[in-house]
Amino acid sequence: MARVTVEDCVMRVPNRFDLVMIAGQRAREVAAGAPLTIDRDNDKNPVVALREIADATVSLPGLQESLVRSMQRHIENDEPEEDKEMSVSEQVWTEAIQTRSAEAEVADAGLEIDDVAAAEQPVAEEE
Repeated sequence: MARVTVEDCVMRVPNRFDLVMIAGQRAREVAAGAPLTIDRDNDKNPVVALREIADATVSLPGLQESLVRSMQRHIENDEPEEDKEMSVSEQVWTEAIQTRSAEAEVADAGLEIDDVAAAEQPVAEEE
């Protein structure tokens, strides 16, 4: 193929937007050192990528998968997370939040902190 055109590639990837995304991903792979499946013929990476797509020498599902993986910001692990010990600062922060929410509940009830503390203390029995 002396000259690659979009029409040559649209037979394999009908959506032109998808074609641009896939060809761009393949061009990045070639720039990163992936082996070529065709002769370069002094072409630049995007042209090589389009020629590979038109000649059907690269796996389109594989390119699509690597494209999706490269766009992900959060990669989920299939392995369950191990329970880890909270650091001292995390424990202090958690206790502060719990204390603050308890104080807010008391204030919402219209009571003072001293009233709640007095109500929670056991009453001494008279003899």
